[in-house]
Amino acid sequence: MNKSIFTKVFSAAVITAISMVSEKSYGQYRFFDKPVYEIGINVGPANLLGDLGGRYGVGTSFLKDNNIEMTSLAKGGYFTVRPSEFFGLTLAVNFTTLTGADSIIVDKGGPEVARKNRNLSVSTPIKEATLTAEIYPTVFFEQSDKELWNKFRPYGVIGVGVFHFNPRGEYIAPDGSRRLVDLQPLRTEGQGMPQYPDRKPYSLTQINIPYGVGVRYYFNDRLNAGLEIVNRKTFTDYIDDIGSTFINDSDFDSYFGAGSSTAEMAKQMHNKAQQVGPGTRIHPYNGGDKRGTPDRMDSYYTISIKVGFRFSSNSGNVLKCPVVF
Repeated sequence: MNKSIFTKVFSAAVITAISMVSEKSYGQYRFFDKPVYEIGINVGPANLLGDLGGRYGVGTSFLKDNNIEMTSLAKGGYFTVRPSEFFGLTLAVNFTTLTGADSIIVDKGGPEVARKNRNLSVSTPIKEATLTAEIYPTVFFEQSDKELWNKFRPYGVIGVGVFHFNPRGEYIAPDGSRRLVDLQPLRTEGQGMPQYPDRKPYSLTQINIPYGVGVRYYFNDRLNAGLEIVNRKTFTDYIDDIGSTFINDSDFDSYFGAGSSTAEMAKQMHNKAQQVGPGTRIHPYNGGDKRGTPDRMDSYYTISIKVGFRFSSNSGNVLKCPVVF
């Protein structure tokens, strides 16, 4: 399409849409005289999409390698400010523990065998705070202010967040006891070691980009419930402590001290593939071999059931039908 024609058509569409909205008299299209507030709680499953586990074949990103058996529970709360029915800003806090394990892979004799024999696992507590925008486009198609009652409203979510994570793995002590240990201080891929100057210790506090969709059901103008699916794009490959290549066992002796308990722990936690001799493992799990996929960042998602209560700072009736002030 000619650029000038496209510009004219687009401009006409925008003007028409603004005119249609401005001609509506229903309160949900206008900004409220005073904002409507909402507080609520949410709970539901969470899952890690990282380097661990996956299904048969070559490992990929997103849902193809989703492992339902690694699902954990996420819970949290939120506070929303709604200047209009069309738009809201939500501040939320959430808590969960993301898990992953190579041991759950079904061995069908393909490329997945390498991941299964890698035999790594992780348990990563997550604490996050997000600020997201919620957009409810269907309010423009409601023909009456009564239609909020007994009505579903779909919406989109996009925003920014900060999260703290701490990957942990199961360590088997010389006496046979088992416990979870923090992986980041063990420098499992040589982060911070002089012989790997390009590998810096990763920060345990990172930024994420939450995005997704949801739908709400309004029991009345105060109480609502919803289902929300949100994925988090992150900028780290170390939620599962895996991102690059294996290093040599001797590197841990050099850094932590030969024979030290930390060096011995780090050797075990960075590489759990079968050994064929002291310090030597079956191919391809030796120093320089692939351990993770560095060009693909980790992500995680939640499917939340939300229950919210709306109120206003107005005196007298808090809300009217539906929420016109």
